[in-house]
Amino acid sequence: MTLHARIADVTETIVRRSATQRRRYLQAIDEAAAKGPRRGRLGCANLAHGFAACGPADKAALAGTDVANLAIVTAYNDMLSAHQPFERFPDLIRAAARAVGGVAQVAGGVPAMCDGVTQGEAGMELSLFSRDVIALSTAVALSHQMFDAAVYLGVCDKIVPGLVIGALSFGHLPAVFIPAGPMTSGLPNDQKSKTRQLYAEGKVDRAALLESESQSYHGPGTCTFYGTANSNQMLMEIMGLHMPGASFINPNTPLRDALTTEAAKRALAITAAGNEYTPIGRMIDERAIVNGVVGLHATGGSTNHTMHLVAMAKAAGITLTWDDFAALAEVVPLLTRIYPNGSADVNHFNAAGGMGSLMAELLDGGLLHDDVTTVFGKGLDAYRIEAKLAGDGSILREAAPRPAADAPVLRPVSHPFQPNGGLKTLDGNIGRAVIKTSAIDPKRHIVEAPARIFHDQAELQAAFKAGSLTGDFIAVVRFQGPRANGMPELHKLTPTLGILQDRGQKVALITDGRMSGASGKVPAAIHLTPEAEMGGAIAKIREGDMIRLDAVAGRLDVLVAHDEWAARAPVTADLSASHTGIGRDLFASFRKVVASADAGASIF
Repeated sequence: MTLHARIADVTETIVRRSATQRRRYLQAIDEAAAKGPRRGRLGCANLAHGFAACGPADKAALAGTDVANLAIVTAYNDMLSAHQPFERFPDLIRAAARAVGGVAQVAGGVPAMCDGVTQGEAGMELSLFSRDVIALSTAVALSHQMFDAAVYLGVCDKIVPGLVIGALSFGHLPAVFIPAGPMTSGLPNDQKSKTRQLYAEGKVDRAALLESESQSYHGPGTCTFYGTANSNQMLMEIMGLHMPGASFINPNTPLRDALTTEAAKRALAITAAGNEYTPIGRMIDERAIVNGVVGLHATGGSTNHTMHLVAMAKAAGITLTWDDFAALAEVVPLLTRIYPNGSADVNHFNAAGGMGSLMAELLDGGLLHDDVTTVFGKGLDAYRIEAKLAGDGSILREAAPRPAADAPVLRPVSHPFQPNGGLKTLDGNIGRAVIKTSAIDPKRHIVEAPARIFHDQAELQAAFKAGSLTGDFIAVVRFQGPRANGMPELHKLTPTLGILQDRGQKVALITDGRMSGASGKVPAAIHLTPEAEMGGAIAKIREGDMIRLDAVAGRLDVLVAHDEWAARAPVTADLSASHTGIGRDLFASFRKVVASADAGASIF
């Protein structure tokens, strides 16, 4: 299938825009690669430190230069369900490496915090910054220069983007990402959501809410809704960093272990010592980045990736903008319905054909670049598959089924759920924002109502409990951007605003904060930039100003006379309470230098 003209045009625009910085990046990684494996040039004392704790066979192997050494960078901890399965992975990877004549060492760990635990809490103000800490931690892990390739063990919201940024800082090394997989399906997501709303209305108690949540989040693995964590897994596969079919296989199963073993062996096969040298810095190019954006639109993925993908691309010397997201959204159809865009979870998606079916549809529709390099080899055709376990324990890959026109979870390009992507950019006199439209009833894509002003989500929730949120309104929750307080997710507002919407009120949200990868049924213009703390126009809005949010036309405006609007000065806020305690004191330097949301909200 011929590549769609818009896909080609956007890619070429990115190539031209990025030419200088991409050339410099490639030159830097080529220079690093030309020096060859560094381990052989380490001083004897340095090298002895590097393998002192190894067994005799591994120590002997690392003393020479012919054996490849595989770095394991892991986000393991046993508090978080998504990362707990990684406890077993280093042993599997070490055994796989030895089976092909290599060595594997845990090079280092990175932090892995859970937005589900910190939602609505002070710790959420460290969440976005944790991505850049993870990138820094990855660089520290690899800085010993003992390694010929690396595998990265991470799943959730900031972890995978942080690992990608860190891996690209060592772009001359091959990199394979190894997922842990989603937990098995628990309480259906729509039932969980209903209980949350009942609790917010005071109709069920805390014990009932906790029981509902515990039945939903019930075991090892990633949460099963399609938020940032599972959007990460989609991205890693569609960008060629996963083994084909690896993304959504449940933890602690023979197939999951076989895929982990295969990934370790493959990482060692694509080092500079072999004939298939595949450095991540060359592999992740403009085409791979565009493929990632296409996948995000086609699945109605996490709004957080309007920042993460920009930051990941920048780490490879590529400049991706929200204009690129907007241009691609116009031609990429929505092909999936996974909660919060539907009632199914990622296990249902995988059973319907999963990534193999999705990628086959997008490839045949001319919506993906096939001429890319992946960790599996050349081209994406190898990813049109379902991974299964053969009788001898090896991995069997069969052609993925093609979806039916009326299928409830995954549909063909010819019969999409909607003709354009699930994410859209909004522009206007308030600034620029993004909105996730795929979960919103089309009749709510346009909301015009007076503003209600809040400077944190607790104020809005207090107003709800006091019964003062009456009539139609657009909630403006400001001073929630990266410079203000680290840009926390405001997902706790979803049940509150959902209740008011269900009562028949027209409601929407505008914020310079985040609403999470689980953005739901209430229209939410998020990631607004410039943010209030930087004097952005959102800080000029007054209580009662009429605002029009138009997700059809892509507009976000305060309906105030031009001269009056221009004459207004932005308000300020006392943010000192968000700058101390729970570790926030340590991130003052991050808040001073962090970029705006549309530039990736990164400190780099």
